[in-house]
Amino acid sequence: MSGRILIVDDEPANGILLETILADVGDEIRTITDSRQVEEVFVAFEPDIVLLDLHMPEPDGLEVLRRLRSARQSLGFLPVIMLTGDTGKVARNSALILGADDFLTKPLDREEVVLRVRNLLHTRQLYADLARANAALEMTRGSHPD
Repeated sequence: MSGRILIVDDEPANGILLETILADVGDEIRTITDSRQVEEVFVAFEPDIVLLDLHMPEPDGLEVLRRLRSARQSLGFLPVIMLTGDTGKVARNSALILGADDFLTKPLDREEVVLRVRNLLHTRQLYADLARANAALEMTRGSHPD
């Protein structure tokens, strides 16, 4: 199970660390440090999962989640893991309300990062398989009216 991973973190060292940790998990990993580029890169790269830093210069992680909401919904299930050193509940709850699927707390634990990303990529794959099966079923029904 692998896929395209998009990492968004304004600290280049965090991006490099995550790329190293996830090298055996993703088919392709893209890291951006300027959150203003997220929407453009998201459309061009078509990630299977996004790791998104919560605290960045404008737009911050919460605003990026807002901006990606419709694109994520059109793709079905596209997981977002928030990266944060903030252990407060307000930021986490806000991110969950906006559609974040999971959190990783800095400093990052290598094994936890791999496990959480693998689990969500697997769920995404199951969702995609189900969507394809449903589309095939609809085509079959359309060609054989009851």
